[in-house]
Amino acid sequence: MSASTDAGEMNLPLPQNETRTESRHHRSIQLAVVTASLIWFAAANQIATQAARGLAVRLNLSDGYQLLQSIFLLFLLVVGTMFLQSIFSGGTPVRRLIGLPRRPSSRKEFATGAAIGWGVVLLAVLPQAFFGALYVRFWIAPRSLYLLVLNLITVAMLALASEIGFRGFAFRRLIEALGPAWATVMISLLFGLIGSFSRDSTILSVIAWTIFGVCLCLAWLRTHGLWLGWGLHFAWIASLGILFGLPVNGIDNLASLVESRAIGRAWLTGGAYGIEAAPWTLIPLAAAIAAVVLVSSDWAWDYTRKPLVPAGYAMDVPPPAAHTEMERAIPPAPPALVQILPTTPQSRSVEPER
Repeated sequence: MSASTDAGEMNLPLPQNETRTESRHHRSIQLAVVTASLIWFAAANQIATQAARGLAVRLNLSDGYQLLQSIFLLFLLVVGTMFLQSIFSGGTPVRRLIGLPRRPSSRKEFATGAAIGWGVVLLAVLPQAFFGALYVRFWIAPRSLYLLVLNLITVAMLALASEIGFRGFAFRRLIEALGPAWATVMISLLFGLIGSFSRDSTILSVIAWTIFGVCLCLAWLRTHGLWLGWGLHFAWIASLGILFGLPVNGIDNLASLVESRAIGRAWLTGGAYGIEAAPWTLIPLAAAIAAVVLVSSDWAWDYTRKPLVPAGYAMDVPPPAAHTEMERAIPPAPPALVQILPTTPQSRSVEPER
């Protein structure tokens, strides 16, 4: 076989079966990385819990136990994400890697997400005051103010860790493997199952957390960043657990200034689990999905649209050699005659008098 034939065969496209094999291989790698990322998230949570518990006992920091846990968890998630990213390519900035890129609208995105989260909680809680009974007890003391600040920082860190763990690196890899639709379904179902881990959880609580997961995934898909989803997640937990003093995910240890107890029908209160297990809560959560789509239109245009790539044919392509030879064979045209006009006027400058 000649060298020209070898060169020609090297430029041929790959057969279709080889292309499919390469695509399946790429998808398998992405799914393996997603699995490793989620396993690391669970392991990091356990490591952070044990480390925070030991440090809190040794230094007598019982109030700061959850804050220490969230800080340790964030650190471990960042380290694990950097290691997994090194499989594909290195040199990616840490902020972009974890889903918090620098952008001029980051604060506005976070504030907008917080406003949506506050509105959803307000719509979910207010019917309890009108159709049921909401007993509120205030605790005003210097220690309560200290716990308020501590709990707000803790909730902000925990919400960020949850967003990085579910909708940061793993979600993007799953999108590359399965597409945005299936990636959203799988991450949201997993978020709903893990997010409602409690002895009092119900099917409705799993559904509520799954819908909330869809809303948070949509926030990422619309902005390609965690700022909007982080604000929404933070406001949901902070408004429900700290501002209203109600249980969050079946846990009621976030109350500092306000402690509430809801009594009424289960479709409003959610029973022992809280309003996240109430059927009425599904309506505000569905409204949050529409709100995320509406408020993120400008950010979707700025951060998610693909750049326009010029197409068509180049207009400066040289003509074929045969066409150039034909032009050279054409005899040149005879020179054109040039008429020289006189420099002095041929008419009288002054008309005769009559």
